[in-house]
Amino acid sequence: MAPRIGSLWDSVGNTPLLRISSLSRLTGCEILGKAEFMNPGGSIKDRAAKGMIQRAEAEGLLKPGGTIVEGTAGNTGIGLGLLGRERGYRVVVTMPDNQAREKYEYLEAMGVEVRKVPPVPFSNPAHFFHQARVLSEQHGWFWANQFENTANGDFHYETTGPEIWEQCEGKVDVLVASVGSGGTMSGVSRFLKEKNPSLRVVLVDPPGSGLYSFVREGKLESTGSSITEGIGIMRLTANFKAARVDEAMRLGDGEMLDMLYHLAREDALVVGTSAALNARAAYELARQNVGRGLRIVTFLCDHGSRYASKVFNADFLAAKQLQVKPLPTGRFAR
Repeated sequence: MAPRIGSLWDSVGNTPLLRISSLSRLTGCEILGKAEFMNPGGSIKDRAAKGMIQRAEAEGLLKPGGTIVEGTAGNTGIGLGLLGRERGYRVVVTMPDNQAREKYEYLEAMGVEVRKVPPVPFSNPAHFFHQARVLSEQHGWFWANQFENTANGDFHYETTGPEIWEQCEGKVDVLVASVGSGGTMSGVSRFLKEKNPSLRVVLVDPPGSGLYSFVREGKLESTGSSITEGIGIMRLTANFKAARVDEAMRLGDGEMLDMLYHLAREDALVVGTSAALNARAAYELARQNVGRGLRIVTFLCDHGSRYASKVFNADFLAAKQLQVKPLPTGRFAR
């Protein structure tokens, strides 16, 4: 049979679910990572981009020759740029100026207009989220608004959740994930909880984000900061409000970094920082349940090549006083 011919648009989703062999072997649990770096734009945010463009077109908010504007840490902008440019739209993104340079280069190579802004708190009008809104209001552009646009989470409910359920043949014990816009957690947790009400949904949060304290104590509080890009927020988005989360854990940069290098060296999985944080959380949960044979699913959100100038750069790590250590083994106790 001749291979099916399609477009970048058609190639979003249906990513493999990979068994992370080293982590599964160390814990006796089955740790699975959804290989979202295999989307055409290299990240899970291609799904959010497709869902938001698809709904905007259906509702007449985005018309031929129109402009898409978005505030992003990079990956959503890349997804919008990839799919938007393919469909003939102009794409403008506002981004904090402290992200990995590979993201800016990728966007500019596709003809996306990148407007860099200072990395300021959300309350500051100069924040990349507010700058995108202002541009939309000034020019009449379609503002994707990934944080509050529930087309983001709904697309994960319609695609990512069902894919995981089918790939696992209906056996999923734990879902663990970090949160950026909240779309992935919203859509996937809703779908899987409907299929299996006893599923444990665990949020992993980096320092500097307030969702850990919100899930545990009902209030948004944070301490410290993190080099992990694209995740962690200090507000409740419309997407996250729909998520069904049971518990939360917080892991720092050192723990994330150790897993980042472990995956690359032991499993040939060169992934980004949020993927490493997700995998570390899955590993710690498995260590709490050594030998129980739980099936734990998480997301390998993007590829590590997008962060080569930072976390895979010895000078960057030295400047941040970060060192890579072997993963701890044995039962997790904290």
